[in-house]
Amino acid sequence: MRGGCPVDASSIDDAWIGNMIRTRRQKLDLTLQEVSKEAGISVGYLSLIERDKATPTLTTLARIAAALGVGVDAFVGKPQPADCITRSGERPQFLLGSSGVRYERLGAVFPGAELSCFKLTIDQGYTSDTTGHIGEETIYVLSGRIDFTLDGQCMELGPGDSAHYDSHRSHGWSNPYVETAEVLWTGTIDLFGDRGAGSEQRPK
Repeated sequence: MRGGCPVDASSIDDAWIGNMIRTRRQKLDLTLQEVSKEAGISVGYLSLIERDKATPTLTTLARIAAALGVGVDAFVGKPQPADCITRSGERPQFLLGSSGVRYERLGAVFPGAELSCFKLTIDQGYTSDTTGHIGEETIYVLSGRIDFTLDGQCMELGPGDSAHYDSHRSHGWSNPYVETAEVLWTGTIDLFGDRGAGSEQRPK
């Protein structure tokens, strides 16, 4: 126990697999009928599983996973509460060549995760590529200033300013100012392939 936080057993939620199956199915825009037919189970049984009213066998779960285009490991291995915590000074950090940006990974990896999260330390003079891709992103300026460009419009963002946008839109940023900028970036890009096949782009 850290910081005197009590353990509340009633807060431990075992309703995990069903929600992830439903989320994955809806993400793929598949109906209950389509998935149940592919998995060889009844629509009613799949509905019960998604609502955590029934627990599938591992074999049945494997068939459902295959129908959803993933492996069983996408739905098993529920993380413990402490797994979602990262500690200052212990998080992975990396530089990409001489780009002028240091990345500090804030997000955790667990089955069904949709988000990536980083703190970016952006040196003076850095300018990103202008890009567009699948997903959505949010940036929040912690300190310093950046010039944020969206669909060709350049906007200065300072401490406390944020932007939330569809990543398909042309976007990029730069730091033409004297001070180093720190930015919190959150997005749906699967940067490291932790969530299966996906884009390998880094935050821009």
